[in-house]
Amino acid sequence: MADSRTLLRNLKARLRADGVTYRELARRLHLSEPTVKRDLSRGGFSLQRLDRICEALSISLEELLQDPRGTRLLTQLSDEQERVLVANPKLLLVSYLIVNDWKFPEIVSTFQIGDAELIDLVLRLEKLGIAEFRKPQRLRKLTARNFSWRKDGPVHAFFVRRVAPEFFNARFDGAGDEFRFIGGLLSGESLRRFKSGIERLAAEFEALAHNDARLPLAERDGCTAILALRAWEFSEFTRLRRSRSPRRDRTP
Repeated sequence: MADSRTLLRNLKARLRADGVTYRELARRLHLSEPTVKRDLSRGGFSLQRLDRICEALSISLEELLQDPRGTRLLTQLSDEQERVLVANPKLLLVSYLIVNDWKFPEIVSTFQIGDAELIDLVLRLEKLGIAEFRKPQRLRKLTARNFSWRKDGPVHAFFVRRVAPEFFNARFDGAGDEFRFIGGLLSGESLRRFKSGIERLAAEFEALAHNDARLPLAERDGCTAILALRAWEFSEFTRLRRSRSPRRDRTP
């Protein structure tokens, strides 16, 4: 009885940690929300249902029996951890994929990385405390849902130097593409409100990506959004300024 109570308590804690609602779990299990609520309140579900729940949450029964509070999920890597990733493009790629909920078969079928090589890469990530490998082909990320790369860290520098130029050197004319460059004069309060809007939009993107991770790989497309805001003026404009031009005359 004690083990079943522990399992049910840990299951609910896992749902909270992963940000998975009863409605979302019901969708993944192809069940009604009331059924899931009843099962998780009474705990009277079958072993087959438990297996399906574990599969939906990408965890093993062994992991479910462990207290999730004993594992502290990462919200950010150390500078040294990021340097190790940047030094190895495949390691950086695999860490990025695992953080974004890619499964073992999806990685192998999509990229030029074999089973043995992927296991070796994940074991390296395991030593870094970023991800774990579980037989036969289960990957578990050790990053929290609000994980982010270090601001001005090695990965950020790699992104600015290598990724951003390639990203912007495009037409942005695809069906799902969008590009807007906007500028204007905003007060401090308006800047804060706009920044909050960017944070909400980023959170919505992450939630959608998390939910869509359960869909077949063929139904998902890789996409990237860059959201940025700063008080800034193009250098060519600055050179044309009068020496004592007031700030309100700036044209971002």
